[in-house]
Amino acid sequence: MVFVKLREGESIEEALRRFKRECERNGVLKEIKRREHYTSPSVRRKLKAAEARRKMRRAKRRRSGP
Repeated sequence: MVFVKLREGESIEEALRRFKRECERNGVLKEIKRREHYTSPSVRRKLKAAEARRKMRRAKRRRSGP
């Protein structure tokens, strides 16, 4: 759970900005979007495998970089 205490002399806008940044950092929005629709286990496996391939390609590109 993400919460932000209002600092001394801090405006609501600044606190809200900090709250949004914390939510993003903790992956709250990502989790909400993930739970928005049901994905079957087979689709989840395919997405996970695709992500692994993407990471491997990225890592390979970094190693053999300029």
